[in-house]
Amino acid sequence: MSSALVWFRRDLRDFDHAALFQALKQHRRVFCAFVFDTGILDALAQRADRRVEFIHASLVELDAALRARGGGLIVRHGAAQERVPALAAGLGVDAVLANHDYEPAAVARDAEVAGRLRLMGIGFETFKDQVIFEKNEVLTKNSSPFSVFTPYRRAWLAALSDFQLKAYPVAKYAARLAAPPPGESIPSLADIGFAPTGLAALGIVPGMAGGRRLVDDFLGRIGRYKARRDFPAQKGVSYLSVHLRFGTVSIRELARAAATIGGEGADSWLSELIWRDFYFQILWHHPRVVGASFRAEYDRVVWDAAPEYFAAWCAGRTGYPIVDAAMRQINHSGYMHNRLRMIAASFLTKDLGIDWRRGEQYFADRLNDFDLAANNGGWQWAASTGCDAQPYFRIFNPVTQSERFDPDGAFIRRYLPELARVPDTFIHAPWTMPPVEQQCAGCVIGRDYPAPIVDHAQARARTLARFGVVKAAD
Repeated sequence: MSSALVWFRRDLRDFDHAALFQALKQHRRVFCAFVFDTGILDALAQRADRRVEFIHASLVELDAALRARGGGLIVRHGAAQERVPALAAGLGVDAVLANHDYEPAAVARDAEVAGRLRLMGIGFETFKDQVIFEKNEVLTKNSSPFSVFTPYRRAWLAALSDFQLKAYPVAKYAARLAAPPPGESIPSLADIGFAPTGLAALGIVPGMAGGRRLVDDFLGRIGRYKARRDFPAQKGVSYLSVHLRFGTVSIRELARAAATIGGEGADSWLSELIWRDFYFQILWHHPRVVGASFRAEYDRVVWDAAPEYFAAWCAGRTGYPIVDAAMRQINHSGYMHNRLRMIAASFLTKDLGIDWRRGEQYFADRLNDFDLAANNGGWQWAASTGCDAQPYFRIFNPVTQSERFDPDGAFIRRYLPELARVPDTFIHAPWTMPPVEQQCAGCVIGRDYPAPIVDHAQARARTLARFGVVKAAD
């Protein structure tokens, strides 16, 4: 009887799971495991991290679901490249199976695991699971990777087929799941050195159950997605990003639903899933974007240090309400609306003149749905240093963005209570209120809410000059 170990990573579900299905199909006994990898955990900024709590709660649910099928989850804490081979050897399995990961550090980790397993005579195989198309599956006519989204999207849609969206029928072979050895249990958060963060108070439901609830809710309103997606005060987006990040939902199910439903809203959302694939393939083909500009010439841009500006941006104290509300949202909840991510990133790089890598790291430390590929791609887009980037001479005006996407200031007031009584006329630029209006609103600029730390028009001129130096040198 051949046996295998399925190593769960960012795929915390027991359905439509490529590696789990292949293991069950190919082997008679299949163990399941997860490793709290200290190579990742030790780099986290805080011991109270929402993502770790999300993973932990999702593992508890996954373990229960696997046990209901006759299996269960073996959980380890330590360096994955050591724990996985040791566990495979201890269980006496013939192979370890997992799903692909595309981040450079993960690719190196998997190569080390594969090498250690090979020395023990144990196989290692990985499968595509977290994207629809990967690596070299969607290329230009010249067989090179795309660097512009629109033609990539056309090629992606042309390549789409029922085969790509079919679910992996895990239940068909679930009887082959092997129960964990006696005494195995999931360590507590405290056991791995972390503390609870209060996800429930934020309305975040981890695991497959939380993902299913959001999928069902969103598919019922997907037709309105395009019309509402850019307005942070409205319930327009799916809120599924953290579940996509940790694989508590199936990307194939979501893409299939969007393609089947069709229409303006579903098509617009499917494009967002295609953006996700696009950034994964950019990271795979160009791993240098981790820490460097996709467009290498923009590594010559001279950014400002401006520690006081960066601190104000982080704290949501820039004097621009839409930017400050966005930053307070991420600081409070670990979530930021996608339109606000663009506004906040543009403000840091184009108004404050601060290196996009500092903002990218700030988001990486705080976003519940942090994904290296999408976070890097988004920041480079906003900073005009990446592939398919916003041209450097197109600079978001935070006031007009606020007026357009939060017209009555509902989102601003939710996160900036000091502006609660500011009239709609001034909510997007409260420094323009006459002194008597400030007194009436209980919001004196410079006392109750900061004056703008930079003048947008002057900042725009500095950005054009900053990039102009580089363009002139080409």
